[in-house]
Amino acid sequence: MLCHKNKNAMQDPKSGVKSQTQRLVITTIPHAITGEDIVAWIVNRFKIDATEARAMGTMMVAFGYIYPLQDHKRLILKPDTSLYRFQTPYFWPAQQWPVEDTDYAIYLAKRNIRKKGMLELYEQEQYNSLYKWMNHKWDFIVMQAKEQYRAGKERKKPDRVVFDCQERAYWVVHRPPVRNIWTEYRPYGQFKPRVKSSVSIGAIVKYATTYKEHDPLLHSCLPSNPWLTDDVTYWTLNMPNVETPTKMRVECWTFSFGELLMDPRGRADFRLFLKKEFSGENLAFWEACEDLKWGAAETMKEKAQQIYKTFLARGAPRWINIDGKTMDITVKGLAHPHCYVLDAAQTHIYMLMKKDSYGRYLKSPVFKETQRKAIAPEPHRFTRRPSLSPIILRQQEEEQKAKLAASGPVDITQVMSELERKQKT
Repeated sequence: MLCHKNKNAMQDPKSGVKSQTQRLVITTIPHAITGEDIVAWIVNRFKIDATEARAMGTMMVAFGYIYPLQDHKRLILKPDTSLYRFQTPYFWPAQQWPVEDTDYAIYLAKRNIRKKGMLELYEQEQYNSLYKWMNHKWDFIVMQAKEQYRAGKERKKPDRVVFDCQERAYWVVHRPPVRNIWTEYRPYGQFKPRVKSSVSIGAIVKYATTYKEHDPLLHSCLPSNPWLTDDVTYWTLNMPNVETPTKMRVECWTFSFGELLMDPRGRADFRLFLKKEFSGENLAFWEACEDLKWGAAETMKEKAQQIYKTFLARGAPRWINIDGKTMDITVKGLAHPHCYVLDAAQTHIYMLMKKDSYGRYLKSPVFKETQRKAIAPEPHRFTRRPSLSPIILRQQEEEQKAKLAASGPVDITQVMSELERKQKT
């Protein structure tokens, strides 16, 4: 990290980073500097390349010696015309001021007064947390916040704006916004909107309530657990393509369209329904895409071409209806086929079946007949006595050997050899 001498050198009016007055929205900010000027100064001063200079500048921003005027939550140095200012020495980390929660609560209360309750999301969460924790002295905190707010209003507007930026930059460094990458982003960097914790918890509770009786760890298997009773009836009744499914298995198909497609027996029932509606090609295309996705790599190109000729080409024998944009994406991808080349078309057909065919299937005579014929196995009364632990069996065997040895004649040679063997080991 740069020493204080070099920090002061950066602020030197003659040899330091070039600063000038900048207009930010409707306020004039004195002594503002740009990110590209900071990088250029570091390169010239330390004779390093621009990448290292940017990394060094980012460290200075992250530690609070320089703060951004625009995107204040991102503590990085942008090598462009983004505006920055040097932090006042009072707020430098080198001062080693103790970062107290009371001071932070006063700062948030002051911002809450100034913003009239319109704090940012992370600030509001921390404000509420501090209020619950420090409720016993919250009157003192609000009083201090009002006094500081009143004193700040007596300053000139540019000075007031600069001090607000300096104070905010100090607390962004010492109380940074908490970010949850698992709820903000998908894999591979695709953006995903933030989800409220109450919505997530509600979804988890709903899922657990729905699947509680179908979880073998939370609910007993019917007719019995084959691992405990040696009765394989449970496995026989739940074979992939059994003729008559169980009631619990059929009930799972109503939970979601994904559950129906994951079950081979459910997919066969859905295929029968689509055949009667003359739209069986949709499910056939989806299954072909799954086979392409999880099949062998050496046959991937031939499978992709065969699927195109069967379902997508003009005049195809089992032509499916997809929009023009999806067709263009698929055709372009088939020029260099891979296992996910048909994902766009598969997703389109999946959503079409989910929104249109799935609802009609649950109300159809096909599903109702399957539901009527489904069996409900009775609980098995026989329970196999659990076997003893191998450790206990070995102990019993050792005890039996000891009894036999004690009751019979003692062979001194055998006893001595046994003792020598134990001493060696």
